[in-house]
Amino acid sequence: MKLYHNCVLTTLLYGSECWQLTEKDLSKLSTFHTKSLRHILRIFWPNVISNKDLIERCGTEPTATILMRRRWRWIGHITCQEASIAKTALNWMPEGKCKRGSPKITWRRTVEKEIKEMGKTWGGIKLMGRDRQMWRQHIAALHAT
Repeated sequence: MKLYHNCVLTTLLYGSECWQLTEKDLSKLSTFHTKSLRHILRIFWPNVISNKDLIERCGTEPTATILMRRRWRWIGHITCQEASIAKTALNWMPEGKCKRGSPKITWRRTVEKEIKEMGKTWGGIKLMGRDRQMWRQHIAALHAT
């Protein structure tokens, strides 16, 4: 399990802090994660186990939680910095109109949706990011949920 976490998962999720994930992408990552765990534990077809039980048995967490925690750790890292290109990109809003049709899933919209679900604002997140201890508590609370 340590080898899987340290080599496979880190390689699979390299740069995932900046990904704009669709439901289909998340489903594919989740499927790979659970298939790999089943293979490691040698749980094959006649033996049926739910994904939730599998994740508890391995002592890991669901892929969506891993990705969200990585994203928020990165946001905290960026908000602590004084001036950087990444911080400028975090606050940048494109000008002009969008194309017709449903809005595209962007990284910023994903983060704004998560902020709204938490009942916070961008200003509150930036303020919290400056205090490292408070930010670590926030990340730990995300991990607990």
